[in-house]
Amino acid sequence: MTTPSVGVERRIGQRFAFNLPVSLRDISTAAEGLGFTQDLSSRGAFLFTDMAISEGIEIELTLKMPSEITLGKSMRVRCRARVLRVTKPADNWKPAVAVETKLAETKIGVAVCLKDYEYLPETEDNSADFRRISALHSPSGVERSATPAPGSPRAAAH
Repeated sequence: MTTPSVGVERRIGQRFAFNLPVSLRDISTAAEGLGFTQDLSSRGAFLFTDMAISEGIEIELTLKMPSEITLGKSMRVRCRARVLRVTKPADNWKPAVAVETKLAETKIGVAVCLKDYEYLPETEDNSADFRRISALHSPSGVERSATPAPGSPRAAAH
């Protein structure tokens, strides 16, 4: 009779299931890409992207770190990270949380260890933080107009 193997938890920080947009940049080549996180902690993250990434490289991530991790208010940060593991879509990766499973199955999964943080100034319009991540939006969905709805606080400011 065989005993089931017990996995050893190597994470230092608690992981939170956050589906957040993230921009990526390969530090050595300056190649850029977009993705979204599956989970995140103060020390690491697992994310999905279309960007070609290899294990061991250093990348830069820019995202809005949630208050659960900053232990204060949510803040935009730029982090240096080392890629620990890359999971190709063909490996049939199944996300642990409901992150639009079909979408996640077509992306490359990337586990990173976060190193340095740089807190970025807040922008007035948070929609400008990241370029549009078209893969996260339904292709059949109707684009929303950039014009604010009448009566909205933003419409009154114009």
